[in-house]
Amino acid sequence: MKPADTDVPIHSLLSERWSPRSFCQGKRLADDIITSLFEAARWAPSSFNEQPWRYLYAIHGTEAFDRMNECLNPTNRVWAVNASLLVLSLAKNTFTHNGKENRHSWHDVGAADLSMVLQALSAGLYCHQMAGFDKEKTKEIFEISEDFQPVTFIAIGYRDDPSNLPEQLEIRELAPRSRKSLEEIVRKVE
Repeated sequence: MKPADTDVPIHSLLSERWSPRSFCQGKRLADDIITSLFEAARWAPSSFNEQPWRYLYAIHGTEAFDRMNECLNPTNRVWAVNASLLVLSLAKNTFTHNGKENRHSWHDVGAADLSMVLQALSAGLYCHQMAGFDKEKTKEIFEISEDFQPVTFIAIGYRDDPSNLPEQLEIRELAPRSRKSLEEIVRKVE
């Protein structure tokens, strides 16, 4: 996939960031690369430096990976099963220092997730974040406490040829990238 056709130049890590569905089946990731992904997430900004993110991960070929994949909706399972790593990001609902609701936790988890995604890209890996999963099943299988909410699953691995996907997914994989215009998402206030 070529870099995004941006209106103005942006950093290559941003223009090359893309969420493929086509992964090389279970290609092993070195432990130091896996650690670097979570280290990048660790240094993301957060409200009150709460760092409300937590991560669960499983390596392809393990029972834990299969359990994670079972939590995904059927469309995601088809292709995510080939990723090298499945990651689940969680958001802590309350602040540790005072027990009050942390309304910014999902925002902060998103920042940590993006830090991980960009670190992965810098290592030649791709990530695909998924909202399509069974939240209750995920909480039950992984015994997630009530103070945490599953946010997203992330498939991580090396890209593969899109022709290895089922036809409908291959079409989506090869479709042109697009975004709303700046005019649609930004308004200068006076």
